[in-house]
Amino acid sequence: MYKRKKISILYVIATFITGCAFYRAMPIDNSAVNLALKDPSMEKVRVQAKLIRHPVLKPIDFDDRDGISPDEAAILAVLTNPVLRAIRDRKNISMAQLIQAGILPNPQLDALTAGNTLGTIDAFGLGLNWDFISLISRKERMDAALSHVDAVDIDVAWQEWQVAQAAKLHVYRLLWIEQQVKLARAAVKGLRENLEVVKKAVKFGVLTAVDIAAAETTLQQIRILQLKLVQEQKREQIALNQTLGLPAGRAVLIQQNIALPSWPALPSASQITEGLEERRLDLLALKKGYESQEAKVMAAVLSQFPKIKIGFTQGGNLSSPITTGFAITLDLPFFDRNQGQIALEKATRNQLFDEYMARIFEARSEINRILRDMDLVKQQIAATEKFITEFRKLVQFYYTALQVGNADILVYYNTKNNLITKRIEYVKLEQELSDLGISLEIAAGEYFPGFETSLKGHSEKSDSTEVLE
Repeated sequence: MYKRKKISILYVIATFITGCAFYRAMPIDNSAVNLALKDPSMEKVRVQAKLIRHPVLKPIDFDDRDGISPDEAAILAVLTNPVLRAIRDRKNISMAQLIQAGILPNPQLDALTAGNTLGTIDAFGLGLNWDFISLISRKERMDAALSHVDAVDIDVAWQEWQVAQAAKLHVYRLLWIEQQVKLARAAVKGLRENLEVVKKAVKFGVLTAVDIAAAETTLQQIRILQLKLVQEQKREQIALNQTLGLPAGRAVLIQQNIALPSWPALPSASQITEGLEERRLDLLALKKGYESQEAKVMAAVLSQFPKIKIGFTQGGNLSSPITTGFAITLDLPFFDRNQGQIALEKATRNQLFDEYMARIFEARSEINRILRDMDLVKQQIAATEKFITEFRKLVQFYYTALQVGNADILVYYNTKNNLITKRIEYVKLEQELSDLGISLEIAAGEYFPGFETSLKGHSEKSDSTEVLE
C-alpha cells in the first residue's frame, strides 16, 4: 500500500512538471553582441519592405542599388534600427501580462496523515479550497490587459513612425547640404582662378599687393565656410547611419535627382488639428492606456469585497467512518477593504487623463507653431531670393567699374563674399523649411503631399567664376 501511494504522488508531481517552463540561459557575450549588431541583410530587407504592416507607413519596393531614397531610408530604419528592437520587446511583455491576467489562482490542497506507531491506527485528513473572489474581477483584469496590449502596439507604431521620419529627415538634409557644398566648392574654384590672375597682374604692375590680400582673404573665408559645410555633412551622415542601425563608418549611397519638398501650400491649422486625436498614434496609445487604467479601477473596486474561499474536506481513520463536508472561509473587512489599491488606481487614472489632455494641447500648439515658423521661413526665402537678384547686379556693377579703375578692390571682394554667403544661406533656408515640413508631419500624425522645389541657384556654377582681367 505504501508503494502504491508513492507511485501516485510521483505521478501527480510528474503531471505538474510537464506543464512547467524550463530555464534556458541567455548570456551576453561577444558572440551575442556581434550577432545582434551585425549588418542587416539587404536581400531580407527587400522582402520585408514589401510586407511591412503599419498604421501610417506603407509597403514599398525597396532597391538600394542606385542609392536609397527618403522613403526607402524610412522603411530601412524601421526594419533595422536596434533601438526599435528593444521597444518591440514591450509587445511580448504586454502579451505575457495578458496571459497572467487571465490565469485563475490554483486550488489549495491540504493533506494530513498520522499513525504507523505501535498501538495506534492510521488517520488522515484531506482539504481542497479555492479563492472564489478572483472570478469577480477577472473580466476587468482581462479588459485592462487587453487595452494595455493595444496601447503598447500603438505606442510601438508611434516610435517606429518617429524613427522613420528621422531617417527621412537625415536623407533630405544630406541632399540640401550637398547643394551647399557644391556652391561653396564652385566659389572656391572661381576665387582660386581669380587669385592666380591677380598675382599675374601684380607681376606686370597692373595691380598691387593690396589686391592680392583682398583676393586671398575672400578665398580663405569661403574655404572656411566650405570646410564647415563638409564637417556638417559628415555629422549628418553619421546621424543617418545611427538611425538606420548601420556602422558609423559605412558609406550610405543617397539616391540622386530626388525631388526636394518646398511645401508651397498646406492645410490650415484647424484642418490639420481636426480629428487629431483619432489619427496621431501617441494619442491613440494614451487613450488605450486610459481605458486599461479604467478597467483596473473597476477591478480594484470589485476586489474590495471580502475574500471568499470555498473548500472541500474529508477526514477519518481506519476505526471510524470517513467524514466529508464543505468549508467556507470568509475575510472580515474590518481593516483592509482594498482602499489603498483603489486610491492608487484612481490617482493613476487621473494622471493619465491629465496627461492625455496635456498631450492634445501640446500637439495643437506644436502644429500652430510649426505652421507659423514655415510661413516666416517662406518669407525669408522670398526676401533672400530678391536680395540675391539685386546683389548679383551690384557685384557685376563693381566688377565693371573695377576694370576701369572706378571701384575699390576691397569693396568688390566684400560684395562678392556677401553674395556667395547669401546663396548658401538661401539653400539653408530651404533646408530649414524642409525640416519644418517633416516636423509638421510628425506633429499631425500623417503625410502631406510633397512638392518639388525650384532648383534654380543650386547648380555648381557660381558668380565667383568672374575673373579680373
